Amino acid sequence: MTTRPRVFVTQPIAQRALERLRGIADVTINKDTSKILARGKLLAAVKKCDILFSLLHDTVDRAVLAANPRLKAVAAMNITPDRIAVAEATKRGIAVTVIPPIVAESVADLHLGLMIAVARRMIEGDRSVRASRFPGSQSNHFAGSYVFGKTLGLIGAGRIGQATARRAKGFSMKILYWGPRRKPEAEQELGMEYVTLDRLYAEADFVSLHQPYNAETHHMISDREFALMKPTAYIVNTARGAVIDEAAMVRALKKKRIAGAGLDVFENEPKVPAALLKMKNVVLTPHLGSAVMELREAMANVVIDNIQALIEGRTPPNCVNPQVLNK
Repeated sequence: MTTRPRVFVTQPIAQRALERLRGIADVTINKDTSKILARGKLLAAVKKCDILFSLLHDTVDRAVLAANPRLKAVAAMNITPDRIAVAEATKRGIAVTVIPPIVAESVADLHLGLMIAVARRMIEGDRSVRASRFPGSQSNHFAGSYVFGKTLGLIGAGRIGQATARRAKGFSMKILYWGPRRKPEAEQELGMEYVTLDRLYAEADFVSLHQPYNAETHHMISDREFALMKPTAYIVNTARGAVIDEAAMVRALKKKRIAGAGLDVFENEPKVPAALLKMKNVVLTPHLGSAVMELREAMANVVIDNIQALIEGRTPPNCVNPQVLNK
């Protein structure tokens, strides 16, 4: 690119990262942090930019890519391009870049927070105090469950799963795990035990989801799996929403087959089943896994590294379709 490219950013990013981006490109930004950019506005913005700086929640499908024949790149702040039509982008000669997996510690923090919040009924307690209802310090009104000493069942023991296990050790939890491959070093370091999925469902007090989303993991937890869990068990998901069959989860919660759920991700984000919104034994957060300012700044800077490489005619280190750059 011989002239300054036009970059559209779908939501505000860290200020220092934004200033850096403005040093190498003409930047337009959607300034509203409160909601996902409406599809019509995204389509209109893409028509006026050379590079789209997208976030994880943005759907960059065939129509978005087709909106501007001169679009050069989609620089995504995603680890995996789940919501990007990569094949279509490649067909159109549009480079797609992502970021490396740098969110493990942040997601693990949130994951443990969801476990504690749902088991100890913290959100219910918060709402009670705000409504001037104080049942008493030894009342059973908000009695919940221990996290300390309970059994954690990790489905997926990659970076985030292992980071969660390290935190769980501080709570003297027994750690079971399942994944497509055993992790002998992690077993030794963290005292994890590799078990079958059915045993994990049957024994875990917290079923903890960390697997990637793909055709094999779609709805891998449904009616059968909920039926195997303890009625005192909680399910916690910071992975991808569609790993759980949400309709089956609602049924399990309504029938008290499980005790509750802590959810940061949903099957059809930003939509959340109305039934979940009404349940007191469910803690819901709006996909906050990486919502730590220091991390978000680092993530934004990786995206800008990718954009700068494209501007300078270099292959970005995180390009998923580098073949388009050689045309």
